[in-house]
Amino acid sequence: MAELILRLKATPDQRLDLKSLTPSRLAGLTVPEIERLPIATTRTQVTVGDVFTVSGALGGGIRFDGGSDRFDFIGAELAGGTIHVDGDVGAYAGRRMLAGALSVSGNAGAHLASAMDGGVITIAGTAGDCLGAPRRGERFGMTGGTVAVQGSIGERTGDRMRRGTIITHETCGAFAASRMMGGTIWAVGGFGDYPGALMRRGTLIAPHVTKMLSTFNDCGVHDLVVLQLMEKHFKDTLGSLAPAPTSGPPKKLSGDTATVGKGELLLIS
Repeated sequence: MAELILRLKATPDQRLDLKSLTPSRLAGLTVPEIERLPIATTRTQVTVGDVFTVSGALGGGIRFDGGSDRFDFIGAELAGGTIHVDGDVGAYAGRRMLAGALSVSGNAGAHLASAMDGGVITIAGTAGDCLGAPRRGERFGMTGGTVAVQGSIGERTGDRMRRGTIITHETCGAFAASRMMGGTIWAVGGFGDYPGALMRRGTLIAPHVTKMLSTFNDCGVHDLVVLQLMEKHFKDTLGSLAPAPTSGPPKKLSGDTATVGKGELLLIS
């Protein structure tokens, strides 16, 4: 598949709004037209051509040759095709993403996959706070799709999450799944303090938690067939980024009983 390549000329001196650089939004544009697109976030006007050398042809895929923690909104509202970033990305990557694939070889900033609805995001490094969470005033956070992070994730992952899957191969910070209404968060390295605060529904999976809320009830050990089905699905979808199979039945805790309390935390071995 042909790719449009945007090669970073130098580290940008301001944060950049890159939501216009998706396959559907660039379809039909020539290279000169793409180079003239504004991507500034300050009074100093900056265009794509000021920051990137543009080459190749758009065939459904875009590759950023070089990244920066100032690349905000990259892949926002992606509705199909692929975007790959060789390097870091800033805040709100994959926000309101609908379909397609966003892959990042470095780290991602805060609010990755904010209000995401579909598609797959893979991050080779770490991710910041509020992964999958809504912006102020929004009713829901993540409502679909899959996010797999090789490194650790910051605090309040999955805040107001309704559907979808978030996986980290390391640790997930404090207050994960706060106000969660559905979906799955799997922390291979464990959760930080107080996951599931005001959680209504949904599933959390981890080997341990540093501090647990007192409003979760111990429901004993259960041999859950659905966990085996989830493991197979993740293996088929994510390949090497899928969590390793569990070795025994998990211990189940239900909560948060301070609210509806139909969520579950599965402590696996």
